[in-house]
Amino acid sequence: MDFYNELEKYKNIVENELKKVLNELDLPQQEIVESMRYSLLSGGKRLRPILLIKSCELFGGNIKSAIKLSIAMEMIHTYSLIHDDLPAMDDDDYRRGQLTNHKVYDESIAILAGDSLLNYAYELMIDEVIANDYSKKYVDAMNIIAKSSGYKGMIGGQVVDIISEKKQIDDKTLNFIHKYKTSKLIEASIIAGSIIGGANTQEINTLKKYSEYIGISFQIKDDILDIVGDKNILGKDIGSDIDKKKSTYVSIYGMERAKSDLNMYKEKAVNIMRKFESDESFFFIDLAEYLTKRVN
Repeated sequence: MDFYNELEKYKNIVENELKKVLNELDLPQQEIVESMRYSLLSGGKRLRPILLIKSCELFGGNIKSAIKLSIAMEMIHTYSLIHDDLPAMDDDDYRRGQLTNHKVYDESIAILAGDSLLNYAYELMIDEVIANDYSKKYVDAMNIIAKSSGYKGMIGGQVVDIISEKKQIDDKTLNFIHKYKTSKLIEASIIAGSIIGGANTQEINTLKKYSEYIGISFQIKDDILDIVGDKNILGKDIGSDIDKKKSTYVSIYGMERAKSDLNMYKEKAVNIMRKFESDESFFFIDLAEYLTKRVN
């Protein structure tokens, strides 16, 4: 399996499914649909929906059984980015090389677009639960996604990140931010997919550790790229964390420690996936390598 071809293949599958949603025309509220599509179809790695599909396949599932929840996951991720870019939060002008949603549609529409994407994600997941005769595995998968997105998950991490700005924080607080703000949706994608695919409790617990390690390494890499990345490749301004006096892995531990720990977490993730005998596990091993070497 060529990892990059596989990644591109699944990214295209996700992109095609995303283009099928939000096609309503000539509605009084058409502007909100346009705003939702503007951010949802703005590109990106589509990491979370791909992880959901691939983790389902890891246990014998297929794309059809995972695609709706994967699209819902990308909607939740996109809503979080729209809100994260708002002036009241990170106040960013660019995302993925284009103007942020509130710069194009104004703050009120951007807020409602984020709200609408979150709500629509739950509509899609509920429809999928019903379509599968209220199957427990779909209910459990939806429950994981819901809990990981809320105040006990991603939002909780965002809150601690916000209240920690311009403060000296300890490593425990930083680890909480990374684990919840970044890792929780990655973990939810992998665990939800594995549940749909038929993983047992032991396999799910093993994947939780893998998810945590790649989630932390993903955020460490983001912190590194905020200092040494290329603005044209990243699609956003460099040094924004420094300007906002945010505590990051680099600001607390230094660049060398950040690079060393990035590699350490990657190795931990790789070693976990070697426990699985399925050929699909090689994708997750290569993914851990890819996330440490990415430039955007």
